[in-house]
Amino acid sequence: MIGSGPSEAEADQRHTPIEDAFGLLSGTFLASLGLYLLHTSGAVTGGTAGLSLLLSYATGWSFGLIYFVINLPFLVLAVRRKGWQFTLRTLVSIGAVSAFAYLHPLMLPGLRVDPVYACLVGNLLAGVGMLILFRHRSSLGGFNTVALLAQEHLGWSAGYVQLAFDATVIVCSLTIVAWPTVLLSTAGAAVLSVVLALNHRPGRYLGY
Repeated sequence: MIGSGPSEAEADQRHTPIEDAFGLLSGTFLASLGLYLLHTSGAVTGGTAGLSLLLSYATGWSFGLIYFVINLPFLVLAVRRKGWQFTLRTLVSIGAVSAFAYLHPLMLPGLRVDPVYACLVGNLLAGVGMLILFRHRSSLGGFNTVALLAQEHLGWSAGYVQLAFDATVIVCSLTIVAWPTVLLSTAGAAVLSVVLALNHRPGRYLGY
């Protein structure tokens, strides 16, 4: 019967629960490792992750805790626009990134990385992690959710929408972070957005 369910071809494209679980684990690990590299160099990035880093620098509070709390209001938008399945996956992803934020300092104590390398590679890892999460019907919450909705409902590139939000956060970081670090952070945020813009387009990826 027409409309009774997914076709056989569509069913073959679905991720299995194991694939989804490993995808969420891989994506959150890579994204959190990228954010940890940024944190070690005092750099920032865009989105709620960048906003959480700024608040962490300004207050001395844990990045993991700030990141988890600041993303909660965006979950309301996710429920209304993306449904419960996407929202629950996103909540799991946010929780995993927050948990990994406590793990990395324990596993990599006293890590010292060149700031340029940390900023560029950190954003690259974060972008790849976000891309994996998008392809497993999840996100890192916050502006990620808004960017995905803009792409799905308005046809705007999620990468470029993310870049606009990122630029806003980075400009605001001038009140806390020295301007040379802000310039470097801008280059890093551009790397992250390019990763998303070149790899996350409607119809390009068929698995779901």
